[in-house]
Amino acid sequence: MCLQKNLVSRFPQETRLLTMAEETKPKKQKDEERIINGLPGELIERIFLKLPVSTLLRCTGVCKEWHKIIRDPQFVTSHLQDAPQCAFLFFPQESISGKLYPADAILIDETWSQSACAVPVVGPGDSLCGSCNGLLCLYTKSSTLKIANLATGECLHLDKPVKNLRGDYFLYNFGFHPVTKEYKIIHFLGDSVEGHPLHNNSRFRVVQVYTLGDDKWRDIKTPEALSLNCVKNSGAVNIGGTMYWLTEDMVATWQHAVMTFDLSEENFARIQLPATVLEDSAGDGPRRYWVREIDGKICIATAQTCSFQPRRLCW
Repeated sequence: MCLQKNLVSRFPQETRLLTMAEETKPKKQKDEERIINGLPGELIERIFLKLPVSTLLRCTGVCKEWHKIIRDPQFVTSHLQDAPQCAFLFFPQESISGKLYPADAILIDETWSQSACAVPVVGPGDSLCGSCNGLLCLYTKSSTLKIANLATGECLHLDKPVKNLRGDYFLYNFGFHPVTKEYKIIHFLGDSVEGHPLHNNSRFRVVQVYTLGDDKWRDIKTPEALSLNCVKNSGAVNIGGTMYWLTEDMVATWQHAVMTFDLSEENFARIQLPATVLEDSAGDGPRRYWVREIDGKICIATAQTCSFQPRRLCW
């Protein structure tokens, strides 16, 4: 204590400076923050664009200014365009030899290695309806659908348009329009016959549409009755803001046509498939068809189903 008093008496000016330095330390930190926030907004945004999502999520809690920049839809879109592309493998729930295996998912990073990022948003009984820009549309066994963000781990639960519809998870799809920046869920609503909405010859005359950000589903009538089985068996894809799926041709039921649904204008169109000469399939089983996307283009795959010969796959 005496030593401290002696130092203060002998070096009063230096002691005051040290005391002031300790007292002004928080203020210095605040000044540094002011310097960062004093940079042009465009420069701060360019810095943020180089950061991974995990870091950006921590940055949102620093100040209101940073939170506003990072959560701005335009910034999210720009960050998404520069983000590395990762493959996503989804394994649906299934029963093997009487043992039930839960749904699971794996991310494959840009180096084609298994990503260290976990996928906690996928529940054990979830089914994948579609994915866009890292967002997943998942069917749950409850009364809701789940929109899951793989990067942030956030989930949005949406009420299903129809309650207690068994097996309807096959009939949902998820799309994004690059111009309007809107995400939409499409539900193919099958005709109900004697209380059984899904039967072998089922057709649909309505698609139900939900735009993320809205609070209700909307019914949009199709131009004609369309095959529900084609959607169930062949799938649907979203390319450039348009949903594509197969339906039976009006002239010959053994042929197929492509139906399109524009997610912006919400109207339908039909695309006839090019005329092709298939191998003689006398005595073989029926052909199966799938609609897929490859490098931003719609592709139709078809295979001859046969119990005693290997499948012949045509693209």
